[in-house]
Amino acid sequence: MQDVLYKDLGQMDYQQAWDMQEDLLLANVTKKGSGQASNTEHHLLFVEHPPVYTLGKSGHMEHVLISEAEREEKGIAFYKTNRGGDITFHGPQQLVGYPIFDLEKFYTDIGKYLRNLEEVIILTMAAYGLKGERSAGETGVWLDPQIPGKERKICAMGVRCSRWITMHGFAFNVNTDLSYFDHIVPCGIKQKAVTSLEKELGHSLDMEKVKQIVRRSFETVFQIRLKTINTSIIRNLY
Repeated sequence: MQDVLYKDLGQMDYQQAWDMQEDLLLANVTKKGSGQASNTEHHLLFVEHPPVYTLGKSGHMEHVLISEAEREEKGIAFYKTNRGGDITFHGPQQLVGYPIFDLEKFYTDIGKYLRNLEEVIILTMAAYGLKGERSAGETGVWLDPQIPGKERKICAMGVRCSRWITMHGFAFNVNTDLSYFDHIVPCGIKQKAVTSLEKELGHSLDMEKVKQIVRRSFETVFQIRLKTINTSIIRNLY
């Protein structure tokens, strides 16, 4: 049973959260490099970002369907990132999770790690009576992935791993304004829809309740204990 330091960052600019992840990853990589691998720490950060499009290192700019001028007029930021995957959107009322895990203390298998991240969201959706599923060859969580014309993605994923330390993670649409996805080809997957818990259930959800269920699902799937970071520790870490 691994201990994981948990922090809900609230609303935070994408770059600031990215920098925080890089700092935590570097601290763990440095410990490994100096022979202190047993002292690495696991972190789980929850955050909501102001509207932003992020492009993964294998992404294609042609999947951005909006001009820079239009994007700036709408107040949508843009970043090219070092995570896997293509283009996606982050915004208010979307739960973004950034696990900074040392996989050498779990298993050295990125595929298994991604399937477990998917399982966290699948369990969360089940708590709301929804059947989240995987789509063959497409990372993330879907509804009705096997029914042509009805496939819709509810959670996108993209990660980076260095010395088996992870960063980046998942973006789970809760009460997300889905119109932002109209200006991109989400995850580079054409002719498949994007959805949210709100759209599927027909009403908005309490974000704090959703976070509680996601946290509980993380503990179940990864067999971890989440420990909320207090103010003094936060100051030292960040």
